Amino acid sequence: MSKYDDVIVRVFFRNYSEGAIKVSFDRDELSEACDDLGIARIKNLGDVPYSYRFRKELPNNIKEKCPVDSEWIITGTGIGSYEFRLAAPGKIEPTNNRQRIKVPDSTPEIVKRYAPGTDEQALLTKVRYNRLVDLFSGLTCYSIQNHLRTTIQNVGQIEIDEVYLGINKKGTHFVIPCQAKSPGDRFGIVQVMQDIEFCKARYPNAICKPIALQFLSENDVAILELAVEESNDVFHLSVVDERHYKLVGRDGITDDEIRLMSENEE
Repeated sequence: MSKYDDVIVRVFFRNYSEGAIKVSFDRDELSEACDDLGIARIKNLGDVPYSYRFRKELPNNIKEKCPVDSEWIITGTGIGSYEFRLAAPGKIEPTNNRQRIKVPDSTPEIVKRYAPGTDEQALLTKVRYNRLVDLFSGLTCYSIQNHLRTTIQNVGQIEIDEVYLGINKKGTHFVIPCQAKSPGDRFGIVQVMQDIEFCKARYPNAICKPIALQFLSENDVAILELAVEESNDVFHLSVVDERHYKLVGRDGITDDEIRLMSENEE
């Protein structure tokens, strides 16, 4: 196991009791775990829980303490304080049997030349130029901030890939936090939970619609609206809506396809 694995395992089992569904710990315990294990203290202690919240899988001996069909996640409960909680499921990925909705690609050619690929930044750029959040949500949307880092009370430090504000034909306001993932990654419930808490704190009068974005290929994008519910102290991540879009050139949509789409609207 890595140094991070050794530390998080030590902290988990120091606080875990058989059958527990919540396991609390704080940043000081991470440094104490380093001392107990006889290893050099990790300089950025906050990176340990952060890694398991968003990047790394928890070690197997922690996973083995989960009930069937659930998994441990780490939530922030304040600055420097955390909690292992149960989620069922904790992560979701796009389905593979969705129709690809063709959209004329409005990405400027110079952007395609200098920002190719399928990383998260390329994804956010193409989604923005092609107004895919507008198409998906049925709202008129405006990007107001990307790569946001801030601190939320009772949560701690958070990051959001992009935030949109939207308005519908009745004038209702919406806030749409987005998480972007590269191909093969899964969307995590922790990200959705923190996005929701951010929206409650920063935009209390707007309706929050958290969405997830992922490249399926360089010109195919999946968009999911996600929701989180809690029952019996277990969090549940679910998909409210899911659409897949295919960015095409001017010749990528035939007249027959346009007629068929028009007929389906009638």
